[in-house]
Amino acid sequence: MSRHDKRDNEGTASSSAGSSCLMKGNVMFYEEDLIESGIDVTDASVYSGICTEIFKEESVIHQRKVYSFIHLSIQEFLAAFYLMKGNVMFYEEDLIESGIDITDASVFSGCNLTAQDCETVSSALQSSNYVLRELDLSNDDLQDSGVKLLSDGLKSPNCQLQILRLSGCMVTEEGCGYLSSALSLNPSHLRELDLSYNHPGPSGVQLLKHKLEDLNYKLQILNLKHGGHFRITPTLWKYACDLTLDPNTAHTKLILSEENRKITCVKDYQPYPDHPERFENYEQVLCGESLTGRCYWEVEWSGWAHIAVAYKGISRKGGSDCRFGLNDKSWSVYCCDTIYTAWHNNKRTNIPLHSSSNRVGVYVDWSAGTLSFYSISDTHTLTHLHTFNTTFTEPLYAGFRLYPDSSVFLSNLTTSCDEMQ
Repeated sequence: MSRHDKRDNEGTASSSAGSSCLMKGNVMFYEEDLIESGIDVTDASVYSGICTEIFKEESVIHQRKVYSFIHLSIQEFLAAFYLMKGNVMFYEEDLIESGIDITDASVFSGCNLTAQDCETVSSALQSSNYVLRELDLSNDDLQDSGVKLLSDGLKSPNCQLQILRLSGCMVTEEGCGYLSSALSLNPSHLRELDLSYNHPGPSGVQLLKHKLEDLNYKLQILNLKHGGHFRITPTLWKYACDLTLDPNTAHTKLILSEENRKITCVKDYQPYPDHPERFENYEQVLCGESLTGRCYWEVEWSGWAHIAVAYKGISRKGGSDCRFGLNDKSWSVYCCDTIYTAWHNNKRTNIPLHSSSNRVGVYVDWSAGTLSFYSISDTHTLTHLHTFNTTFTEPLYAGFRLYPDSSVFLSNLTTSCDEMQ
């Protein structure tokens, strides 16, 4: 079975679990309930897709793991999806009696939706029995073909959608044209449209800004920020950023090379000049670029290394208050051949080792407060390792801590993205 087939099966299984358990009035699940529905909650690849957004491990009761839905609205909409895909029709009062709030918002951000899923969403938008007012499909590589299917639903007089988020969905001016046409046919409801991190181009921007300025349309908020041609790159590469190591922060046992993209830990102290930002007691270094918004980078490590992000105000000369992961100013994943562990504020989380890859991808969504780490295979398949959920209050900086005879290399992703296009 391919990883795409497996992902589709997991989505269908989670839909089945959501619908069947919801009809029974359940919002909590034992691990065996999920396994019975075909969901392997121990598989890290599951958590990189739909199940990251749906299930969380609540607790252990009598040695039995208990899970719940993170967002009840996701459970509700997946249940509706599952029922509609099975060609089972329900009246609105039937769903309400079963505890399904059909007017709730639905969030499928980063759920790897397919064209078929877009067609199902479009059908839901056109249904007179299902009123959806907010839909978030951000970070799904829908492309213009998926937006075209969604636009068919937006055109319907039954569609009462007020908020549509398509941030980071690989939308170009062609997709903007589909959305503009849909708004022309149904101008009375949509008031917020998020197309940030896409590539609308000048003509796409002009089309949609016209709808924003025309009083015949309800559209009040239009987000077209962070656009550009490289945003139509698939997966997290659309958020790729180029990082370089800041020599003024490097500990004196660290040697920088390859245009400040590689760092090596050695035994001898280097004759670096004194600097207030230099780490004094631990072999650490920060990158020079501040990180806000959505950013993704990849590193290749050898030996033992902490791959981290930190606030610039992290201590440089203290004890644990300056070590990555041991304070409230930094987040870190420790990597070696036999173990991965996540650290923040001196709290450790063991990460199951699913591969022997020495490449790690890091994705931060500053506004959403998420920091995710992925193991990268030789075929560039990303396997989710760990996600920190928090509220960031300052710009972040990538950082590394190394041990003797270890090294880290920062990949040049923007050049790779240009080659893909």
